[in-house]
Amino acid sequence: MDKTAIKTFAINSRKKLIEDVEYKMSLVGINKDTINESISSVDGIETYSIGGSTNSIYDEDIKKREQLVKEVQQKGFENVVEEVAYTWFNRIIAIRFMEINNFLPTKTRVLSSETSGKIEPDIVTEAFDIDLDYTHEDKELIFKLKDENKLDELFRFLFIKQCNKLNEILPGLFEKTDDYLELLLNISFTNEEGVVRQLIDNIPEEDFGSQVEIIGWLYQFYNTELKDETFANLKKRIKISKERIPAATQLFTPDWIVKYMVENSVGRLWLEGHPNGNLKSKWKYYVEEAEQESEVKQQLIDLKKESKILKPEDITVIDPCMGSGHILVYAFEVLMDIYVSEGYTEKDACESILKNNLYGLDIDKRAYQLAYFAVLMKARKYNRRILTKNISPLLCSIEETNSISEDFIEKLVSQDRTIENDLKYLYNSFKDAKEYGSILDIKNMDINKLFELIYNFESNKNNLNKFNYQNEIQILRNILNQTKIMSKNYDIVITNPPYMGNSGMNPKLKDYLKNNFPNSKSDLFAVFIEKCHEFVKSNGFIAMITQQSFMFLSTFEKLRVELINNHTIIDMVHLGAHAFEEIGGEVVQATTFINRNNFLENYNSTFHRLTEFNSESKKEKEFYNDKSKFVTKQSNFDKIPSCPIAYWADENLINCFNNTKLESIASVKQGLATADNNRFLRFWYEVDFNKIGFSSKTCENSSTSGYKWFPYNKGGSFRKWYGNQEYVINFENNGSELENFEKANVSNREFQFNESISWSRISSSKISFRDYPEGFLFDSASCSIFLNTNLSKKYIIGLLNTNISQKILNCIAPTLNYQAGDISLIPIIFNKNLEKSVVNLVNENISISKRDWDDYEISWNFMKHPFLKYGSDLIETNYNMWENYKNKELTLIKNNEIKLNELFSQIYNLQNDEENESQTPINLANLKEDAKSFISYAIGCMFGRYSLDNDGLQFAGGEFNINNYHKFIPDDDNIIPVLDSEYFEDDIVGRFIEFVKICFGEDTLEENLEFIADALAKNKKSSREKIRDYLLKNFFNDHKKTYKKRPIYWQFNSGKENGFNCLVYIHRYEPNLIARIRTDYLHKTQKAIEQSISNCDNRIKNSSSNTEINKATKDKNKLQKQLKETQDYDEVLAHIANQNIKLDLDNGIKDNYTIFQKIEVTYEGKKSKKVNLLKKI
Repeated sequence: MDKTAIKTFAINSRKKLIEDVEYKMSLVGINKDTINESISSVDGIETYSIGGSTNSIYDEDIKKREQLVKEVQQKGFENVVEEVAYTWFNRIIAIRFMEINNFLPTKTRVLSSETSGKIEPDIVTEAFDIDLDYTHEDKELIFKLKDENKLDELFRFLFIKQCNKLNEILPGLFEKTDDYLELLLNISFTNEEGVVRQLIDNIPEEDFGSQVEIIGWLYQFYNTELKDETFANLKKRIKISKERIPAATQLFTPDWIVKYMVENSVGRLWLEGHPNGNLKSKWKYYVEEAEQESEVKQQLIDLKKESKILKPEDITVIDPCMGSGHILVYAFEVLMDIYVSEGYTEKDACESILKNNLYGLDIDKRAYQLAYFAVLMKARKYNRRILTKNISPLLCSIEETNSISEDFIEKLVSQDRTIENDLKYLYNSFKDAKEYGSILDIKNMDINKLFELIYNFESNKNNLNKFNYQNEIQILRNILNQTKIMSKNYDIVITNPPYMGNSGMNPKLKDYLKNNFPNSKSDLFAVFIEKCHEFVKSNGFIAMITQQSFMFLSTFEKLRVELINNHTIIDMVHLGAHAFEEIGGEVVQATTFINRNNFLENYNSTFHRLTEFNSESKKEKEFYNDKSKFVTKQSNFDKIPSCPIAYWADENLINCFNNTKLESIASVKQGLATADNNRFLRFWYEVDFNKIGFSSKTCENSSTSGYKWFPYNKGGSFRKWYGNQEYVINFENNGSELENFEKANVSNREFQFNESISWSRISSSKISFRDYPEGFLFDSASCSIFLNTNLSKKYIIGLLNTNISQKILNCIAPTLNYQAGDISLIPIIFNKNLEKSVVNLVNENISISKRDWDDYEISWNFMKHPFLKYGSDLIETNYNMWENYKNKELTLIKNNEIKLNELFSQIYNLQNDEENESQTPINLANLKEDAKSFISYAIGCMFGRYSLDNDGLQFAGGEFNINNYHKFIPDDDNIIPVLDSEYFEDDIVGRFIEFVKICFGEDTLEENLEFIADALAKNKKSSREKIRDYLLKNFFNDHKKTYKKRPIYWQFNSGKENGFNCLVYIHRYEPNLIARIRTDYLHKTQKAIEQSISNCDNRIKNSSSNTEINKATKDKNKLQKQLKETQDYDEVLAHIANQNIKLDLDNGIKDNYTIFQKIEVTYEGKKSKKVNLLKKI
């Protein structure tokens, strides 16, 4: 099955059908914003103005339009368009399935032909050979359309006739189309871009074989764009409306998972009372119960007595979120196996299953239609005459009472006051029912009495004629049918519920869940876990696939406790990410499980851990691998804080939790939340370094320091021991601006600026802990630990950065979100005898990590580039020594980590499972990257940020004094040209060569330049050309990457021809800088380019070599483009230069950068356009 082709077809079909429906509606004066009256109406003819032309409709079509207008007024234009489009889509797909499988009663193809290569559908060429209940007028019309060769019109007419005929056997999908739906059908078999041809031409017939799985895929893919749009709206804080819930939450369940759920619920229920080796072997995903203790075995024997008296027709199965019916279809197969094993014929079993066994609910009518169709097609496979039996599957699309008037209810009640309470109860219960679906709690009542009431009311024709309640009667009848299903209890509940977090819910749904499902209100899937346990009978089975978060998150702790203490997990397959091949990444992490609605103490539950396998197919394969299987008692989960379903935890690990928790010896806190990081946070290198206060110890101390910015711990990527010190926060005057910002939350003030152990709350893999000294405020994303005992901080950080800690955390918080509450539950076992060994190892690791952090200029404690630390006049020798040093540091820190793992493995009596670290704890030498960082350091020296005279940061704000520099003098005007030719002696390449010469001497200059150049690029250019290429084309991109899109060296750039470039250092910016760039550099560059053009002219004029002439011509063309580019750029620079713009670095790089971007300039004779002065970041 080519799912890509199916997806493309479904998405395009929706677009085309919606387009067609809107077009057909416009022909009768109905548009998105207006409903126009006819321009004339006489003798059963109405005429509508359509742009510059008109369209007329007659007799019955006028009535259909009136009905359509009512629908649009009641439901809204877009909802009606969507409903009509999906209804015709469903019918087209259903007919395609039936014609390929030869299920159509006429045995004549409707959309295609049995004859290969024939375009006309057989129904068109064989119109008179099939029985579609033609009237005399119908036959005349067929003759007329054939004679006039209007075959598409004939096709449309016959398609509608076929749909109406199918109403006799499939009324749930093919409702009579003598309403407005017929008015809006616009299909063609000749249009190659139309839905019919796209279906016939692009989806192979074999995909529509006897399996109805394709129906589910088409349903899911049809909703793709609506789903994407819904989630895009969520980002704009537009909640999910009830109309969009199906599209937003539909996820087609993989086939093998459906089989697992059905076989281990329906199959298990039957096998418990009717052991059958043949059935068991047939159900390949059936899992045998784990070996049980004698007491549990006896309990099971007693429980299974109930199953022994079950007959096949007694088993009731419901899917309360049935979607397109995938689960119900396979449940049909398993039930068929059961019936046949008991001696029933397939024909008899087929009828019984439809009448007695299968139930389904969904809020989406289109899903109901497809599920209804899929179940009946499965039945048709076993019984050729089943469609003529008029058996309606026990499925419902949940209706709401919104369109039923109170007047109608009162009219019914007036006939029989004894049913008033029940009728009004249903009327109120199903208000906005599509918001809530099958989670509604509906009490049991005498439904037959209410049906009788409707029958009596309907039989009184005066009521119908006088009050016109036909539509309301039908809705109420549907509501009574769904009440029967929703108020009943079932032996088996199987479903893949909708996944929708609290943040996406509209207020009505959110309030309902808050009041009715407080333990699971955070996500709809969790609510359905609760609801499904309510739907099922005592000792029945619940089979579900849901997100895994309910197993671990503190949000669902009460739900877990209720499940673990009142129900029994029989079997669970922990799928993790990538269980659904249509969803990439870690978005949906799933688990599927079988629960018994009965608590069996000491029951041994079975778990299959498939989280490590990264595809649907690998998970299915490993399902059978015993190495992935765990058996444990669910009572063990109660012994772990917050009761996570940590089925892999062994006895030793569980016993660890009997020890003192971290929360007993430390305060584990979440930091402040600014609510607007762009306003309050900066990278430290963005602001004036002199405004940063590094030595504050308390909030009060900071308020008297006079500083505006303070170090801020914001978490960051994986890094152990030390580092991720990049941010500063505006906490001037004790954070007064932050405190007064309405949405900000300045929590835990008493802990701010204290030394701590910190970690990033959200991790991409394993967690990592870092040592933070005094002086930092901390963020909500970088929770922190503050010890309140004399216990060594280094001992604790040593524990936390071990595999043992990770193993413990995998029980408490197996997700990638490590909350303060999770960390606080880590058990602490203090071993005085081993403390010194632990602390020594940790101190050494922190020192190594700090040295590593400070080796790079992203650190405010960076001293100088590593190439300058070893004293050799050859950069290559210095690099080799640097590489050797980093390798030794890595070996040392890794060995120390291994020792710490071993020590805490001994302390905690847990096996030390050594893992291959995907992240290296420190950076290693890297020739290319280190060569680039050396160039960056050299540029820093060119601008005076760094100096060869002194280590560390020399200038990042304040008054610049060039007299402080001696060995290598910075650029005096803060402008360094970066050009593709050597137009200036002191351009950036010249300055870099001078820097290398001063650092390492003139004797080794060429060797050193070669070494750097070869590290940058492997080509035949000279070392100077390679270095120039890098500086012109790649340096700025690397710089903005290093400085996280907040560059401190700005590159002025004239455009893609690179006619003019220069770098400036933002901390030395002055208001007259732009004017100086223009007059001192841009204009000189233009003159140099003009001179080069003149030289090219001379070469062309004087050369006799065609090769030389061609090269000179090519050079000239390039130079002319550069000259034109610089001339245009000059106008923009002049415009900005005249403004003498001042910058406030407190506003950050990003805001200041935008001042020089997208400047609107008007060129003579042309439209104005927006021009950037600087390279984009």
